[in-house]
Order: sequence, then structure tokens, then C-alpha cells
Amino acid sequence: MHRIYAIGDIHGQLDMLRAAHARIAADRQACGDPDAVVVHLGDLCDRGPDSAGVIQFLIDGIARGEPWRVLKGNHDKLFLDFLQSASLHDGNFRAELTWLHTMLGGADTLASYGIQDAKHRPLEDLHAAAGAMVPPSHRDFLAGLPLFLETDDLILVHAGIRPGVPMSEQVEDDLVWIRYDFLDDTRDHGKLVVHGHTPVDAPMHCGNRVALDTGAGFFNPLTAAVFEGRDCWVLTDTGRVPLPPPA
Repeated sequence: MHRIYAIGDIHGQLDMLRAAHARIAADRQACGDPDAVVVHLGDLCDRGPDSAGVIQFLIDGIARGEPWRVLKGNHDKLFLDFLQSASLHDGNFRAELTWLHTMLGGADTLASYGIQDAKHRPLEDLHAAAGAMVPPSHRDFLAGLPLFLETDDLILVHAGIRPGVPMSEQVEDDLVWIRYDFLDDTRDHGKLVVHGHTPVDAPMHCGNRVALDTGAGFFNPLTAAVFEGRDCWVLTDTGRVPLPPPA
């Protein structure tokens, strides 16, 4: 039996991330399985108070040998694009929005590195400050994040997949940005797709996909779940709660 853990969109919520890992640790102990992989579904940064702390927590855990995998989300891409090219725009959101807009939360990410008042500083100054304050190890970590992880039973990805397209032909824009072309598609994808990106009020099993972004970026809970094959449970402070597909 193949067991794997997944954590939804984190968005700078370091305390919530630590608590999610504590729930996973309790489940590991109950199962006697210290080696099952933990997959973080992306959106490490933006909106929450400590994006820098989240990224360092993940770097440190992987460095000490934790079986953790971290996928790239659209917000991680936005942060990396800014670090690499001073870009505040992405064609996947409205032209009047920039990464620093309150809806997107880039200013909160920069603040976690000690860069204040980002929305009112010249772009050149802001980019120079980020170059000085964001550790190269964080930039390299973001640049190296994979877009998905595939097991015998699951496809784990940030936003979703382009239905009907083989995984080898999927493109980054879809894997980190797709919404309704994926969400509204009821066909079986061959494997259960586990994703975040589009917030839901509670973890949701739709039969062909499981949605785990429960809005931590808006100070709602951060979800951790465990999968054994295609069977799913949400982890709580008191143990597992089954998350079955629709009847």
C-alpha cells in the first residue's frame, strides 16, 4: 500500500504549516510509517505574515533528510519572476493587478524579508532591495520547484491539469494557473488529481479530483490530508476524518 501526505496552499502561514506537520507526525506514529512522502501543493508565499519563514522551514526540513516534496504554485512563480526580472505582471490576471496588489499579496512576501512599504517604492529600488535581502538559497529553491508529482494512483499538482493532455505534454501555465477548464471537467483523469489553487470552504472530493486549498492565505485553516491508494482522509488534531468521493 502506497501512503502519501499532502498539504494545501500555505501562503506564508508558518505557524499553520508547523501545525499541519504535527498532525502528519501523529498520523505517521499511528501508522508506524516515518518514510511516507509529504507533498506541499505550492503557493508557499504571499498574503500571509511569514513567507520567508515558510521557505526556510521547507529548505531546512529537506536538508535534514525529511521526505518532503514541494511543488510550484502560481504565487511562487510570481515571486520568482519578480526576483529574476523585476516583473510585477502576469498575463493570467487582470492588467490592472500587479503582484504587489493586496489581492495577490506580494508586498506581504517582501515585508517578511524586511522590505517595507513595497507598494510605494520605485520598481528599480524595490528590485534592488529584494536582490540584497532575499537569500540566494531561497531564489534557487523557488527556481528548482517541480510542477507536479505522479504516483501509481495520484497526480499531485498546484492548480490542476489540462484534461485529455498527457502529463508529458502539460504546460506550466496550466499546471499553476488553470481553473474552470479543469474544475468543471467530470471525466476520469486516469489517476486521482490532488490540487490546491482554487479555495474551497472545506476539503472536497469530486470523484476525479481532491481540492485541498482551504484558504490559509485568507487566514482560514491549512489542510493536511493522507492518501492510501486513492482513499483519502483529512488529518485533524484528533485523528483522521474520511473524505470519500460523492456517492
